[in-house]
Amino acid sequence: MPKCTINGKEVEVKDGTSIIEAMQQSGDRIAHYCWHPGLSVAGVCRVCMVEIEGNPRVQIACNTMVTEGMKINNTSDKVKDAVKWGLDFHLINHPLDCPICDQAGECGLQDQYMEYGKYDPEMAEAKVKKHKVVDLGPTVVLDSERCILCSRCVRFTEEVSKTNELGIFNRGDRSEIGCHEGVQLNNKYSLNTVDICPVGALTSKDFRFRQRVWYLKDAETVCNGCSTGCNVKVYYNKEGFFRVKPVYNENVNGHWMCDEGRDIYKFVNKEHRLMKAQVRTASGWTEMPAGAAAKNAHEVLKNASGDSLALVLTAQYTVEEFEAIVSTFVNEFKTKKVYFWINNKETFDSFDGLLLRGDKNPNTKGLLKVLEKHGITATWTELSQGLASGAIKTVVVAGPENQVVFPDFAERVKELSKAQNLIWLQAGKNDALMALTGNVWLIPTKTFVEKDGTFVNQAGLEQKFKKVTTVVSEALTLTEAALLLAGKNLNIPTTTQPFMPNNQREDQVALEARKKNEFVFRRGSL
Repeated sequence: MPKCTINGKEVEVKDGTSIIEAMQQSGDRIAHYCWHPGLSVAGVCRVCMVEIEGNPRVQIACNTMVTEGMKINNTSDKVKDAVKWGLDFHLINHPLDCPICDQAGECGLQDQYMEYGKYDPEMAEAKVKKHKVVDLGPTVVLDSERCILCSRCVRFTEEVSKTNELGIFNRGDRSEIGCHEGVQLNNKYSLNTVDICPVGALTSKDFRFRQRVWYLKDAETVCNGCSTGCNVKVYYNKEGFFRVKPVYNENVNGHWMCDEGRDIYKFVNKEHRLMKAQVRTASGWTEMPAGAAAKNAHEVLKNASGDSLALVLTAQYTVEEFEAIVSTFVNEFKTKKVYFWINNKETFDSFDGLLLRGDKNPNTKGLLKVLEKHGITATWTELSQGLASGAIKTVVVAGPENQVVFPDFAERVKELSKAQNLIWLQAGKNDALMALTGNVWLIPTKTFVEKDGTFVNQAGLEQKFKKVTTVVSEALTLTEAALLLAGKNLNIPTTTQPFMPNNQREDQVALEARKKNEFVFRRGSL
């Protein structure tokens, strides 16, 4: 554990630690572009300069290892001058696209210039023109003029995705990032290149030109796209959710996430949601509040015998919700006919070796643990036989939040509709449900961003997450639904202003009359 001094502070680090890592550990800021903690060292941007006592020249911090007694600083005039003109070199041919660039507001060039630059440029020659709006593949667009050739994206496709689509072509100031001939940037992790691009060269087709980042609020949660349980950050404002990005967790997803997981914000938004409960009887569909529909369904459940009642669960809810609803059915309704709806059986146990898993549920382990606790061993075959014989007359279903990963959805709806009474709890709309006949209750539930809870991932790791905001105020959690279905009374708070941050300060003013500068309290130096 060598000790070194960084800007006058003594720091102890592991053997083999680079200076830039030591500075990250000590909380000292340092300019950098090409270095990324999840990639190999390239040392091409030359702005992470430091001065080391006894060395006459400034050195790059990313590729210089800490040694015992080393004295380092990046605050001297010598270092500041080297960084300033390194930035000038990067910006010589950079276009003034900030007003139309998606990266504006979270751009490495903007941040580094304001902190380490502020020089008077001396470049009098015309800028080198390069290709703009280059279609790299189904998810990513390239603007070569904005690229500073840090090589992060190239190293990502070589070292992480191991798909090797990208390279640097030509020489000198004509060098450009691009795909090899006949190849597209088309792998399951391609959008990580957008995350790690320090400028606006690589942009996401899905997010491109949709929002300015300073209009967005953000919060951390757990991805519910598969059983890996990547830690993520969701971005939203009063218009809805707009994107999902990974959050570093050494034990789960590292620095990355898959492209599929980035789409989980879509089924959360209002246009895909059940806004009110729908109850169907012989006279047709009736709309009512979710709580009232659940209380109405209680009238059917209280008259159902244990043998004629079944519960179907998807592994898309929290451990707390599973415990509440399973214990309600076992203890209140005296039935152990609880069935696990397994989607995509053929690929359920598959794994791509990086993050993507065939189990497209965030909480399979959590559900199985609750079922085991209550001694439930029922199989789907038993349910099918019970429905076919008429022995099972009433079925309660906790349907999937993420319907995209349930290819058998329509088939299961058709099978379960054989019951005399079908009580379906689900967050999203679906045409197959609205086409049902007979006695049907469609009750909206909250999505993973609208509640606190715990997911247990494929490795058995329990991950707790907090409520982000409210999208559909009348929607129920499974816990609330279980209480109402059991005939209990419950006061459900509602809000007329969805998409408000859950952790908003009491003294924070929401400028809901206009979109400009919502919830922006931290101002830049300008």
